[in-house]
Amino acid sequence: MPLAHALLLLALSENKVLGTGPNGEPPTPPIRLELTPEELEAVRAMHATAGIVMHYGGNDWSQAQIAGLTTEFDAMGIDVVSITDTGFDPQQQVEDIVHLLDKHPDIIVSIPTDPVVTAATYRQAASQGVKLVFMDNVPRGLKAGEDYVSVVSADNFGNGVASAHLMAQALDGTGAIGVIRHEADFFVTRQRHDAFKQTIAENYPEIEIVEERGIHGPDFAAEAQQLAAEMLARHDLSGIWAIWDVPAEGAIAAARAAGRNDLVVTTIDLGLNVALEIARGGLVFGLGAQRPFDQGVAEAELAAYGLLEKPAPAYVALPALPVTKVSVLEAWEAVYHKPPPPELRDAAAAGAGKLQRQLMTPPT
Repeated sequence: MPLAHALLLLALSENKVLGTGPNGEPPTPPIRLELTPEELEAVRAMHATAGIVMHYGGNDWSQAQIAGLTTEFDAMGIDVVSITDTGFDPQQQVEDIVHLLDKHPDIIVSIPTDPVVTAATYRQAASQGVKLVFMDNVPRGLKAGEDYVSVVSADNFGNGVASAHLMAQALDGTGAIGVIRHEADFFVTRQRHDAFKQTIAENYPEIEIVEERGIHGPDFAAEAQQLAAEMLARHDLSGIWAIWDVPAEGAIAAARAAGRNDLVVTTIDLGLNVALEIARGGLVFGLGAQRPFDQGVAEAELAAYGLLEKPAPAYVALPALPVTKVSVLEAWEAVYHKPPPPELRDAAAAGAGKLQRQLMTPPT
Protein backbone atom coordinates (compact mmCIF):
# COMPACT_ATOMS: atom_id res chain seq x y z
CA MET A 1 0.00 0.00 0.00
CA PRO A 2 1.44 3.45 -0.92
CA LEU A 3 2.48 5.51 2.10
CA ALA A 4 0.13 8.36 1.14
CA HIS A 5 -2.82 5.97 0.99
CA ALA A 6 -1.88 4.43 4.34
CA LEU A 7 -1.68 7.87 5.95
CA LEU A 8 -5.08 8.77 4.52
CA LEU A 9 -6.70 5.69 6.00
CA LEU A 10 -5.05 6.42 9.35
CA ALA A 11 -6.33 10.01 9.35
CA LEU A 12 -9.85 8.98 8.39
CA SER A 13 -9.91 6.16 10.91
CA GLU A 14 -9.30 8.82 13.55
CA ASN A 15 -12.21 10.87 12.13
CA LYS A 16 -9.96 13.75 11.15
CA VAL A 17 -11.39 16.39 8.81
CA LEU A 18 -8.91 17.56 6.17
CA GLY A 19 -10.81 20.59 4.81
CA THR A 20 -11.93 23.96 6.14
CA GLY A 21 -15.21 25.87 5.87
CA PRO A 22 -16.48 28.21 3.13
CA ASN A 23 -14.62 31.16 4.66
CA GLY A 24 -11.63 29.20 5.93
CA GLU A 25 -13.24 28.28 9.25
CA PRO A 26 -11.66 25.40 11.17
CA PRO A 27 -13.98 22.37 11.35
CA THR A 28 -15.88 21.37 14.45
CA PRO A 29 -16.99 17.72 14.67
CA PRO A 30 -20.71 17.19 15.35
CA ILE A 31 -19.85 15.18 18.46
CA ARG A 32 -19.09 18.53 20.13
CA LEU A 33 -22.66 19.73 19.62
CA GLU A 34 -24.45 19.34 22.91
CA LEU A 35 -27.95 20.15 24.08
CA THR A 36 -28.80 19.50 27.71
CA PRO A 37 -32.12 17.89 28.70
CA GLU A 38 -33.22 21.31 29.97
CA GLU A 39 -32.34 22.95 26.64
CA LEU A 40 -34.18 20.27 24.69
CA GLU A 41 -37.25 20.77 26.85
CA ALA A 42 -37.05 24.52 26.25
CA VAL A 43 -36.94 23.93 22.48
CA ARG A 44 -39.94 21.58 22.64
CA ALA A 45 -41.89 24.21 24.57
CA MET A 46 -41.35 26.72 21.74
CA HIS A 47 -43.43 24.67 19.25
CA ALA A 48 -41.17 26.05 16.54
CA THR A 49 -41.63 25.58 12.80
CA ALA A 50 -39.05 24.96 10.10
CA GLY A 51 -38.71 24.95 6.33
CA ILE A 52 -36.21 22.88 4.33
CA VAL A 53 -35.15 24.49 1.04
CA MET A 54 -33.14 22.08 -1.12
CA HIS A 55 -31.20 22.72 -4.30
CA TYR A 56 -32.44 19.38 -5.61
CA GLY A 57 -34.38 16.65 -3.88
CA GLY A 58 -34.30 13.81 -6.35
CA ASN A 59 -31.16 11.95 -5.29
CA ASP A 60 -30.11 9.64 -2.47
CA TRP A 61 -27.98 12.32 -0.80
CA SER A 62 -30.79 14.87 -0.55
CA GLN A 63 -33.34 12.35 0.67
CA ALA A 64 -30.98 11.08 3.37
CA GLN A 65 -30.26 14.60 4.56
CA ILE A 66 -33.97 15.41 4.70
CA ALA A 67 -34.53 12.17 6.64
CA GLY A 68 -31.90 13.15 9.20
CA LEU A 69 -33.41 16.61 9.56
CA THR A 70 -37.01 15.52 9.92
CA THR A 71 -36.12 12.72 12.35
CA GLU A 72 -34.26 15.10 14.64
CA PHE A 73 -36.79 17.93 14.28
CA ASP A 74 -39.56 15.51 15.24
CA ALA A 75 -37.63 14.50 18.37
CA MET A 76 -37.33 18.19 19.31
CA GLY A 77 -40.99 19.01 18.66
CA ILE A 78 -40.20 21.22 15.67
CA ASP A 79 -42.82 21.09 12.92
CA VAL A 80 -41.54 21.02 9.33
CA VAL A 81 -44.02 23.17 7.38
CA SER A 82 -42.35 23.01 3.96
CA ILE A 83 -39.81 20.99 1.96
CA THR A 84 -38.98 22.40 -1.47
CA ASP A 85 -36.89 21.24 -4.43
CA THR A 86 -35.60 24.04 -6.69
CA GLY A 87 -34.28 21.77 -9.43
CA PHE A 88 -30.89 23.56 -9.39
CA ASP A 89 -32.62 26.83 -10.41
CA PRO A 90 -31.37 29.76 -8.27
CA GLN A 91 -34.31 32.00 -9.18
CA GLN A 92 -36.75 29.25 -8.26
CA GLN A 93 -34.96 28.94 -4.93
CA VAL A 94 -35.44 32.66 -4.32
CA GLU A 95 -39.17 32.22 -4.98
CA ASP A 96 -39.29 29.18 -2.71
CA ILE A 97 -37.79 31.17 0.15
CA VAL A 98 -40.16 34.10 -0.40
CA HIS A 99 -43.18 31.77 -0.33
CA LEU A 100 -41.83 30.04 2.75
CA LEU A 101 -41.45 33.35 4.57
CA ASP A 102 -45.21 33.86 4.17
CA LYS A 103 -45.57 30.92 6.58
CA HIS A 104 -43.40 32.71 9.18
CA PRO A 105 -41.05 29.82 9.98
CA ASP A 106 -38.70 30.05 12.94
CA ILE A 107 -35.99 28.07 11.10
CA ILE A 108 -34.83 27.60 7.52
CA VAL A 109 -32.33 24.89 6.68
CA SER A 110 -31.10 25.23 3.13
CA ILE A 111 -28.43 24.50 0.57
CA PRO A 112 -27.97 27.68 -1.51
CA THR A 113 -27.97 26.86 -5.21
CA ASP A 114 -26.03 30.01 -6.06
CA PRO A 115 -24.12 32.01 -3.41
CA VAL A 116 -24.75 35.36 -5.13
CA VAL A 117 -28.24 35.16 -6.66
CA THR A 118 -29.82 33.89 -3.44
CA ALA A 119 -27.92 36.10 -0.96
CA ALA A 120 -30.37 38.99 -0.70
CA THR A 121 -33.32 36.68 -0.05
CA TYR A 122 -31.53 34.78 2.69
CA ARG A 123 -30.53 38.11 4.20
CA GLN A 124 -34.20 39.12 4.13
CA ALA A 125 -35.08 35.96 6.04
CA ALA A 126 -32.39 36.67 8.62
CA SER A 127 -33.67 40.23 9.07
CA GLN A 128 -37.08 38.79 9.90
CA GLY A 129 -35.57 36.76 12.73
CA VAL A 130 -35.46 33.39 10.96
CA LYS A 131 -32.65 31.13 12.21
CA LEU A 132 -30.69 30.04 9.15
CA VAL A 133 -28.62 26.86 9.01
CA PHE A 134 -26.88 26.08 5.73
CA MET A 135 -25.82 22.86 4.05
CA ASP A 136 -22.47 22.95 2.25
CA ASN A 137 -22.65 26.43 0.73
CA VAL A 138 -23.02 29.91 2.26
CA PRO A 139 -24.55 32.95 0.50
CA ARG A 140 -22.05 35.65 -0.35
CA GLY A 141 -21.66 38.33 2.31
CA LEU A 142 -23.53 36.60 5.15
CA LYS A 143 -21.67 36.12 8.43
CA ALA A 144 -21.83 33.22 10.85
CA GLY A 145 -23.19 34.17 14.26
CA GLU A 146 -24.81 37.29 12.81
CA ASP A 147 -26.82 36.39 9.71
CA TYR A 148 -26.86 32.63 10.11
CA VAL A 149 -26.21 30.04 12.81
CA SER A 150 -23.76 27.69 11.10
CA VAL A 151 -23.00 25.65 8.00
CA VAL A 152 -22.74 21.84 7.99
CA SER A 153 -20.86 19.80 5.44
CA ALA A 154 -19.08 16.57 4.84
CA ASP A 155 -15.31 16.81 4.60
CA ASN A 156 -15.44 17.29 0.84
CA PHE A 157 -11.74 18.01 0.66
CA GLY A 158 -11.11 14.73 2.47
CA ASN A 159 -13.43 12.91 0.09
CA GLY A 160 -11.51 14.37 -2.86
CA VAL A 161 -8.29 13.12 -1.32
CA ALA A 162 -9.80 9.68 -0.71
CA SER A 163 -11.09 9.36 -4.28
CA ALA A 164 -7.64 10.30 -5.63
CA HIS A 165 -5.83 7.68 -3.57
CA LEU A 166 -8.42 5.08 -4.57
CA MET A 167 -7.89 5.93 -8.23
CA ALA A 168 -4.13 5.60 -7.81
CA GLN A 169 -4.52 2.31 -5.96
CA ALA A 170 -6.65 0.87 -8.76
CA LEU A 171 -4.13 2.03 -11.41
CA ASP A 172 -1.03 0.94 -9.49
CA GLY A 173 0.11 4.55 -9.52
CA THR A 174 0.38 5.03 -13.28
CA GLY A 175 -1.80 5.97 -16.24
CA ALA A 176 -3.65 8.72 -18.08
CA ILE A 177 -6.94 9.91 -16.60
CA GLY A 178 -9.75 12.32 -17.39
CA VAL A 179 -11.55 14.59 -14.94
CA ILE A 180 -15.21 15.64 -15.03
CA ARG A 181 -15.70 18.65 -12.76
CA HIS A 182 -18.67 20.89 -11.87
CA GLU A 183 -18.71 24.29 -13.56
CA ALA A 184 -20.93 26.00 -10.99
CA ASP A 185 -19.49 28.29 -8.31
CA PHE A 186 -20.14 25.79 -5.56
CA PHE A 187 -17.85 25.56 -2.55
CA VAL A 188 -17.99 21.83 -1.89
CA THR A 189 -17.54 20.71 -5.48
CA ARG A 190 -14.56 23.04 -5.81
CA GLN A 191 -13.10 21.45 -2.67
CA ARG A 192 -13.44 17.95 -4.13
CA HIS A 193 -11.92 18.95 -7.45
CA ASP A 194 -9.02 20.84 -5.88
CA ALA A 195 -8.29 18.00 -3.45
CA PHE A 196 -8.33 15.33 -6.16
CA LYS A 197 -5.96 17.21 -8.46
CA GLN A 198 -3.65 18.26 -5.62
CA THR A 199 -3.42 14.70 -4.28
CA ILE A 200 -2.62 13.23 -7.68
CA ALA A 201 -0.02 15.92 -8.42
CA GLU A 202 1.73 15.64 -5.05
CA ASN A 203 1.75 11.86 -4.66
CA TYR A 204 1.55 10.16 -8.05
CA PRO A 205 3.94 11.62 -10.65
CA GLU A 206 3.22 8.78 -13.10
CA ILE A 207 -0.50 9.56 -13.23
CA GLU A 208 -1.31 12.30 -15.73
CA ILE A 209 -4.59 14.21 -16.00
CA VAL A 210 -4.73 14.54 -19.78
CA GLU A 211 -8.13 16.21 -20.10
CA GLU A 212 -10.57 18.00 -17.82
CA ARG A 213 -14.11 19.01 -18.73
CA GLY A 214 -16.92 20.72 -16.84
CA ILE A 215 -20.63 19.90 -16.58
CA HIS A 216 -23.35 22.54 -16.18
CA GLY A 217 -26.56 20.48 -15.87
CA PRO A 218 -29.40 20.04 -15.39
CA ASP A 219 -28.98 16.60 -17.02
CA PHE A 220 -25.64 15.84 -15.38
CA ALA A 221 -25.53 12.16 -16.32
CA ALA A 222 -26.17 12.74 -20.03
CA GLU A 223 -23.74 15.63 -20.19
CA ALA A 224 -21.04 13.64 -18.41
CA GLN A 225 -21.64 10.70 -20.74
CA GLN A 226 -21.03 12.91 -23.77
CA LEU A 227 -17.88 14.45 -22.30
CA ALA A 228 -16.52 11.07 -21.22
CA ALA A 229 -17.18 9.63 -24.68
CA GLU A 230 -15.22 12.50 -26.24
CA MET A 231 -12.34 11.98 -23.81
CA LEU A 232 -12.22 8.25 -24.51
CA ALA A 233 -12.17 8.91 -28.26
CA ARG A 234 -9.24 11.35 -27.96
CA HIS A 235 -7.07 9.60 -25.35
CA ASP A 236 -6.01 6.16 -24.20
CA LEU A 237 -7.45 6.66 -20.73
CA SER A 238 -6.97 4.32 -17.81
CA GLY A 239 -9.50 6.10 -15.61
CA ILE A 240 -12.06 8.88 -15.23
CA TRP A 241 -12.81 10.79 -12.04
CA ALA A 242 -16.27 12.35 -11.71
CA ILE A 243 -17.29 15.08 -9.30
CA TRP A 244 -20.23 13.09 -7.84
CA ASP A 245 -22.11 9.86 -8.42
CA VAL A 246 -24.59 10.99 -11.10
CA PRO A 247 -21.87 12.23 -13.51
CA ALA A 248 -19.99 9.03 -12.70
CA GLU A 249 -22.99 7.10 -14.03
CA GLY A 250 -22.58 9.01 -17.30
CA ALA A 251 -18.88 8.08 -17.44
CA ILE A 252 -19.79 4.42 -16.88
CA ALA A 253 -22.31 4.52 -19.73
CA ALA A 254 -19.74 6.08 -22.07
CA ALA A 255 -17.12 3.48 -21.14
CA ARG A 256 -19.50 0.60 -21.76
CA ALA A 257 -20.59 2.06 -25.10
CA ALA A 258 -16.92 2.27 -26.10
CA GLY A 259 -16.23 -1.30 -24.99
CA ARG A 260 -13.98 -0.04 -22.20
CA ASN A 261 -14.90 -2.46 -19.43
CA ASP A 262 -11.39 -2.04 -18.03
CA LEU A 263 -11.81 1.68 -17.27
CA VAL A 264 -11.42 2.71 -13.62
CA VAL A 265 -13.91 5.23 -12.23
CA THR A 266 -13.79 6.91 -8.84
CA THR A 267 -16.14 9.55 -7.53
CA ILE A 268 -17.79 11.05 -4.44
CA ASP A 269 -21.20 10.19 -2.91
CA LEU A 270 -22.63 6.74 -2.31
CA GLY A 271 -25.68 6.70 -4.58
CA LEU A 272 -27.35 3.37 -5.23
CA ASN A 273 -26.20 2.98 -8.84
CA VAL A 274 -22.52 3.50 -8.07
CA ALA A 275 -22.84 1.36 -4.94
CA LEU A 276 -24.13 -1.47 -7.15
CA GLU A 277 -21.23 -0.95 -9.54
CA ILE A 278 -18.73 -1.19 -6.66
CA ALA A 279 -20.42 -4.24 -5.14
CA ARG A 280 -20.48 -6.26 -8.35
CA GLY A 281 -16.85 -5.44 -9.14
CA GLY A 282 -17.72 -3.17 -12.05
CA LEU A 283 -16.08 0.01 -13.31
CA VAL A 284 -16.32 2.00 -10.06
CA PHE A 285 -13.37 0.88 -7.96
CA GLY A 286 -14.29 3.07 -5.01
CA LEU A 287 -15.39 6.49 -3.82
CA GLY A 288 -15.40 8.96 -0.97
CA ALA A 289 -18.80 9.06 0.75
CA GLN A 290 -20.55 11.82 2.60
CA ARG A 291 -22.74 11.10 5.64
CA PRO A 292 -25.92 13.00 4.71
CA PHE A 293 -28.24 11.56 7.38
CA ASP A 294 -25.82 12.63 10.10
CA GLN A 295 -25.40 16.01 8.40
CA GLY A 296 -29.16 16.49 8.66
CA VAL A 297 -29.12 15.59 12.35
CA ALA A 298 -26.33 18.12 12.97
CA GLU A 299 -28.24 20.83 11.08
CA ALA A 300 -31.32 20.26 13.22
CA GLU A 301 -29.24 20.46 16.39
CA LEU A 302 -27.70 23.73 15.22
CA ALA A 303 -31.17 25.09 14.49
CA ALA A 304 -31.94 24.43 18.16
CA TYR A 305 -28.78 26.36 19.06
CA GLY A 306 -30.23 29.27 17.09
CA LEU A 307 -33.60 29.11 18.82
CA LEU A 308 -31.85 29.12 22.19
CA GLU A 309 -29.49 31.96 21.14
CA LYS A 310 -26.68 29.60 22.10
CA PRO A 311 -23.27 30.34 20.51
CA ALA A 312 -22.59 27.81 17.76
CA PRO A 313 -19.46 26.81 15.82
CA ALA A 314 -19.36 28.49 12.42
CA TYR A 315 -18.54 25.30 10.52
CA VAL A 316 -19.43 21.73 11.44
CA ALA A 317 -17.99 18.93 9.30
CA LEU A 318 -18.28 15.16 9.23
CA PRO A 319 -15.25 13.08 8.23
CA ALA A 320 -14.89 11.51 4.81
CA LEU A 321 -15.68 7.84 4.34
CA PRO A 322 -13.65 5.84 1.77
CA VAL A 323 -15.75 3.06 0.24
CA THR A 324 -14.57 0.00 -1.71
CA LYS A 325 -16.01 -3.40 -2.54
CA VAL A 326 -15.07 -4.85 0.85
CA SER A 327 -16.86 -2.08 2.78
CA VAL A 328 -19.80 -1.06 0.61
CA LEU A 329 -22.55 -2.76 2.65
CA GLU A 330 -21.22 -1.44 5.95
CA ALA A 331 -20.78 2.01 4.39
CA TRP A 332 -24.39 2.03 3.19
CA GLU A 333 -25.63 1.58 6.74
CA ALA A 334 -23.28 4.31 8.00
CA VAL A 335 -24.40 6.75 5.30
CA TYR A 336 -28.16 6.13 5.28
CA HIS A 337 -28.86 4.70 8.76
CA LYS A 338 -30.82 1.82 7.27
CA PRO A 339 -30.02 -1.65 5.91
CA PRO A 340 -28.69 -1.96 2.37
CA PRO A 341 -31.46 -2.58 -0.18
CA PRO A 342 -31.86 -6.18 -1.40
CA GLU A 343 -30.41 -5.42 -4.83
CA LEU A 344 -27.22 -4.13 -3.22
CA ARG A 345 -26.90 -7.20 -1.02
CA ASP A 346 -27.44 -9.40 -4.07
CA ALA A 347 -24.82 -7.48 -6.06
CA ALA A 348 -22.31 -7.81 -3.21
CA ALA A 349 -22.93 -11.55 -2.98
CA ALA A 350 -22.52 -11.93 -6.75
CA GLY A 351 -19.36 -9.85 -6.68
CA ALA A 352 -17.89 -11.96 -3.88
CA GLY A 353 -18.70 -15.11 -5.84
CA LYS A 354 -17.06 -13.70 -8.96
CA LEU A 355 -13.91 -12.87 -7.00
CA GLN A 356 -13.81 -16.35 -5.46
CA ARG A 357 -14.08 -17.96 -8.90
CA GLN A 358 -11.25 -15.77 -10.19
CA LEU A 359 -9.02 -16.78 -7.28
CA MET A 360 -9.73 -20.44 -7.90
CA THR A 361 -9.04 -20.28 -11.63
CA PRO A 362 -5.45 -21.40 -12.36
CA PRO A 363 -3.33 -19.04 -14.48
CA THR A 364 -2.98 -19.91 -18.15
